Amino acid sequence: MHLTIVGCGDAFGSGGRFNTCFWLKTAKATLLVDCGASTPVALKARGLDHGNVDGIILSHLHGDHFGALPFMLVEAQLVLRRERPLVIAGPPGARARIEGAIENFFPRALSNRWRFPFEIVEIEPGKPADVVGHQVSTAEVVHQSGAPSTAVRISDGRRLFAYSGDTEWTDALVGVADGADLFIVECYGYAGTLKGHLSWEILKPKIPSLCAKRIMLTHMSAPMLAKVDEARAAGLLVAEDGGVLDF
Repeated sequence: MHLTIVGCGDAFGSGGRFNTCFWLKTAKATLLVDCGASTPVALKARGLDHGNVDGIILSHLHGDHFGALPFMLVEAQLVLRRERPLVIAGPPGARARIEGAIENFFPRALSNRWRFPFEIVEIEPGKPADVVGHQVSTAEVVHQSGAPSTAVRISDGRRLFAYSGDTEWTDALVGVADGADLFIVECYGYAGTLKGHLSWEILKPKIPSLCAKRIMLTHMSAPMLAKVDEARAAGLLVAEDGGVLDF
């Protein structure tokens, strides 16, 4: 798999980082994992064309993780003149939330004749699904988003990518990380217990239980960004906008 970090920031752009979006080129297709509101700008800054994306997989339904979809779909329709199909997969509730966002930003857009077929599928936590030839499984985590928030595992049959989404510590992350070639885990804060998020203080002692080949931190606030050398010293990777990794 080839990873390009389109954006790895939090909801507020801490450190000048774009909202979360991972471009994942696999043996079978090109995927986006999450699609935060700033993604269209970030993709263009990286020279990446979302017209080449086959599937989009969403961890949860906060704007910094799915808010770009209305803009990208309308751009695909009117500017890119896309014809190839697109699959968007997310947690239960994704269809109504995505369609509602499209209609809020672009009224009556859904009633137009679309040049390309796009399908919104909902993945039940604990029930594996096929998304453009990939086995995708999710686990519910601890983060309020108006629908189940999930951690995600994506396999193309050769490599396994895992991602925590946004969450407090939950033992479900042990299973999500297990055997992954790369596990990307949020680490919003540096110290203390945070509602809906992890801090380095909470995550660090849990690292030995996360049996992935490589672990990368993402979604960091300013206090955590100031302390990333501690994570590197512990043997972890630290996400950077525009970073690339083969695994």
